[in-house]
Amino acid sequence: MTLMKTCIGLTAVAAAVATAACTKGAVTNDAASGNNGSALAQANSAGATDPIASAESAAPASIAHDATIMMADASGAMKTLRQGHNGWTCMPDSPATPGPDPMCMDENAGKWAAAWIGHKPPPEGVVGVMYMLEGGTDASNTDPYATKPTAENEWVNTGPHIMVVGSKEILARHPSGPKPDTSVPYVMWAGTPYAHLMVPVGPAASR
Repeated sequence: MTLMKTCIGLTAVAAAVATAACTKGAVTNDAASGNNGSALAQANSAGATDPIASAESAAPASIAHDATIMMADASGAMKTLRQGHNGWTCMPDSPATPGPDPMCMDENAGKWAAAWIGHKPPPEGVVGVMYMLEGGTDASNTDPYATKPTAENEWVNTGPHIMVVGSKEILARHPSGPKPDTSVPYVMWAGTPYAHLMVPVGPAASR
């Protein structure tokens, strides 16, 4: 859950969006600083033809239509393409990742992802939701900070899914591991503070 993308899987792109969500739409250079900011800028330099339509495809229309839409400019700074009013933030697909991965997250998920990108403990008792209805790809299902696949940890491809973050209780009895079966709910980043549940809501991606 990758600025999470992971979800969600999350990637660097997701993390930057999350940071922006925590500031309720404020545009700052801080949200896109460091390696994640560089990846975000590179990802969006090629940009989607219609980034708003791409971002809206991540979640149900009832959520995406009124969400804030954000992406990075050429310098890596986050900018608001459209100010929303329902507490959700969406971001278009990143061409830097292997597959389509636009995502939308609520404010609680933004706080969780901001903790992840800042290497800080997620807030206790703050459960959030992220949508990735176009699917996603992640470098690792075990390492929250992996940036590329390895011989032991190939890219994990997921079909349309949602992510539930910030709840340890919801993870019980769900499988995990480096190469999960993405056709069933599974735990991403198990054993870390950022473990979260990935829930498929459509056909699984090819693996």
